[in-house]
Amino acid sequence: MRDVAIVAFKQTRHAATDQGLSETEMLLPIFGEIKAETGMSRFDFTCSGSCDYLIGAPFSFVSALDAVGAWPPISESHVEMDAAWALYEAWVKMQHGEFDTALVYGFGKPSQGSLREVMTQQLDPYYLVPLGADSVSLAALQARAYLDRSGAKEDDLRAIAARSRAAGRDNPFALHLDDPAADAPYDVAPLRTHDVAAEADGAAVIVLAAGDKARELCERPAWIRGIDHRADPQSLGVRDLSRSASARIAGERAGATGIEVAELHAQFSHEELILREALGLGEEVTVNPSGGPLSANPVMATGLIRLGEAAARIHDGSAGRTLGHATSGPCLQQNLVCVLSGENHG
Repeated sequence: MRDVAIVAFKQTRHAATDQGLSETEMLLPIFGEIKAETGMSRFDFTCSGSCDYLIGAPFSFVSALDAVGAWPPISESHVEMDAAWALYEAWVKMQHGEFDTALVYGFGKPSQGSLREVMTQQLDPYYLVPLGADSVSLAALQARAYLDRSGAKEDDLRAIAARSRAAGRDNPFALHLDDPAADAPYDVAPLRTHDVAAEADGAAVIVLAAGDKARELCERPAWIRGIDHRADPQSLGVRDLSRSASARIAGERAGATGIEVAELHAQFSHEELILREALGLGEEVTVNPSGGPLSANPVMATGLIRLGEAAARIHDGSAGRTLGHATSGPCLQQNLVCVLSGENHG
């Protein structure tokens, strides 16, 4: 396998309300930062992740290319999902030897509409959509299944939310939220309002580079030692909602062992517990030191940010082996796991 690393990562300051910025205006500053950091103005390949339903316009990724600069012509692709999967596409192309560098980015503005209504578009149109259950209601079903199986309590979920919000207050890019109250109202029981990810507008960008090019661009490249993604059945009735088989398999295939820091795309507090179990992450593993999605959920960039935050721990030397995770679909249906390490770690 060809050595590929994350060499640079930037994200916007996420906002809970519409700041009046177009997608291009939101992306331009972080593209400028990433170009200044790497000293590169053009990349061999560009790949993005977004959702037209969320933006409210067809081919929204085309207008976003104005921020990249598509002339002279560039080699470009797009995925209609979280940009973590755009990173996977770029990594695969680099494994084929097609490119040495890649620019990957994702963006989303859930403030422009109802995220819960948009997310119902990914459900089975015959069996799930007619039930009228939105993404939070389905997550609540999963949370109840997990609590019943594991014996975990709502206080355990509140502790996760409290830790995430405290970490988020130390993160200049996250929303600065108050500690969760024990008597907070239910959103959909057993999930209280603090158990649901904080919707935010935002974007993120990552630069990948191969071999010596990565060493040239970054003092401490975050090498991708393993990456894999798996999907559970779309029908919720044919899988055990209290577990995540796809996350477990992806973690095994990616080599998720010896992890020091894990950034998990847990959009609901109970998902962190399910993912910890599936990925075999013990108490010694620091989870979501950035605050995670519970502190800021810029949909379509959230998963990419988890990979970027995991890489940042390698870049600053605070960890030697980290894990970035992204998910898509209802109840952790699809899971991507990326294991990163420094130069001298396996």
